Amino acid sequence: MGTNLIVTGMVLNAMPIGDYDKRITLLTKERGRITAFARGARRPNGQLLAAASPFSFGEFELFEGRSTYTAVKATISNYFRELSEDLDAAWYGFYFLEFADYFCQENNDEREMLKLLYQSLRALISERFSNRLVRIVFELKALSINGMAPYVFSCLGCKKKQPLVGFSVRRGGAFCEACQKNAAGCESIDADTLYTMQYVISSPVEKLYSFTVSECVLSRLERLMREYKAAYVNHSFKSAKVLEETEPDSFFC
Repeated sequence: MGTNLIVTGMVLNAMPIGDYDKRITLLTKERGRITAFARGARRPNGQLLAAASPFSFGEFELFEGRSTYTAVKATISNYFRELSEDLDAAWYGFYFLEFADYFCQENNDEREMLKLLYQSLRALISERFSNRLVRIVFELKALSINGMAPYVFSCLGCKKKQPLVGFSVRRGGAFCEACQKNAAGCESIDADTLYTMQYVISSPVEKLYSFTVSECVLSRLERLMREYKAAYVNHSFKSAKVLEETEPDSFFC
């Protein structure tokens, strides 16, 4: 026999099943990324109609069977409805959901990824932050949480902490002036760009969205992260293709 459990999480995606149901993917504090059936979620008066939609965050009561979960009811605390009023922000949000869906796994401790996702969506609907900056922060912190962040706190060659003046995507980190000469693909990196990366990687999720950067630094970060993801993330995100068509080209300062 199965049992009921309550999880806190967010709907990452939802797919129609049959005439009236949905299959939803949830990122939860308690069970990591799981899939559940939402019976009647496509009926106009269905109890789970709104809850079984991407971005919905709250408590979900699930019936846990032998090999499947079924959503029984939900108490949603944030639908992030503001994203429906801003198409650009919505596409960034869908990209974050897709990113989390790819990296998170069932029965893993994904609490940090869930917090990052929630705080990043909040930043998207805030007028204080550029969507482009939110994307960079989300990507870099997500890679850090999953053990894939670049090594930027000391030289990869000699371990000296400063001054760090070079960065190699191929080697995956920063170098001092002496060591960068022998580092494959090493390019110069300015102090502001390096510090921003250090701050994002080392700061708790709750303090990530507390700063802004110049257009020059943002452009450098975008180019660096694009190259870094191409080298270390072996996946093509559908929503990222839409963003690439709408985001301005990075320029050199």
